Amino acid sequence: MSTPKKIAILGASGYTGAELVRLIATHPGMEIVAMTADRKAGMTMGAVFPHLRHLDLPVLVQLSEVDYADVDLVFCALPHATSQTVILGLPEAVKVVDLSADFRIRDPAVYAQWYGGKHDAPMLQKSAVYGLTEFYRDDIRHARLVAGTGCNAATGQYPILPLLLAGVIETDDIILDLATGVSGAGRAPKEGTLHTEVSEGYHAYNVAKHRHLAEFDQEFSRAANRPVTVTFVPHLLPQNRGILVTAYVKGDAGVIHTTLAERYEDEPFLHVLPLGEAPATRHVRGSNFCHLGVIPDRVPGRVMVFSALDNLTKGSSGQAIQNANLMLGLDETAGLMLAPLFP
Repeated sequence: MSTPKKIAILGASGYTGAELVRLIATHPGMEIVAMTADRKAGMTMGAVFPHLRHLDLPVLVQLSEVDYADVDLVFCALPHATSQTVILGLPEAVKVVDLSADFRIRDPAVYAQWYGGKHDAPMLQKSAVYGLTEFYRDDIRHARLVAGTGCNAATGQYPILPLLLAGVIETDDIILDLATGVSGAGRAPKEGTLHTEVSEGYHAYNVAKHRHLAEFDQEFSRAANRPVTVTFVPHLLPQNRGILVTAYVKGDAGVIHTTLAERYEDEPFLHVLPLGEAPATRHVRGSNFCHLGVIPDRVPGRVMVFSALDNLTKGSSGQAIQNANLMLGLDETAGLMLAPLFP
């Protein structure tokens, strides 16, 4: 057997960090050699996340304590705006998968518009490869820095990108109605994500101003080869994991279903359901799978296209490992073929 690749996780005490550890624990080609946590440095991962106490892992340390001499790849699960500075200081020989928003947007001016300030590493920003694996696979394979997508952005792009690339839907009237679990907001305590604020309720948030709109504009316009501006409304679900997108488009349902089925036929993690069937978040929970569905509306020419994935896995940490596998020359599916958790 080949020697496992040495992995460091920066920001291991958050939800995406814990998900990286959970998945890498059974990965045949990766070994975690360093993990950082700012406020929890000096603690064990089992103390921070008791569900991982059975694993033999390095003790959490400060960023400044990591020795990158033997590290092959770094997963950067740090907060937005922190990642760019940290990655700028990493050795050139170390490959990086960033899970923050810092390198998703190619245009520095667009980044500044949506994220409220100039980028501190513009040259890295220009060289970063967007991490939607199924559409940037060849570029990712040869990249030094891959920018993980937003979880909402990934869920919305999987059903729409193939349709724009094939020209089978109208581009001026796309509506994305999205519902997401609370873990997408991160682990830091916030009033709006307290149990009493979220439980037994359902509400829209960041309407018309969500930052993932920048990703949709960027990727949809690139696919259509013309400016595309979508309507996107995210909603918060009273559940921990999962995202469901209902996309409303104009086109022929049969053609749309065939287009998606043919585009994803050989993709290990993208499953297109039979025409007329809608996916559910409970059927992809804890997995790297994304389920897609197509249902014709009762009004001819209108179609509903659905997408469901786990925001912490396929939407973030699982996607990150899928990209890292490519960057390290490993089997793309290694460590990721875990079945969804049900019930």
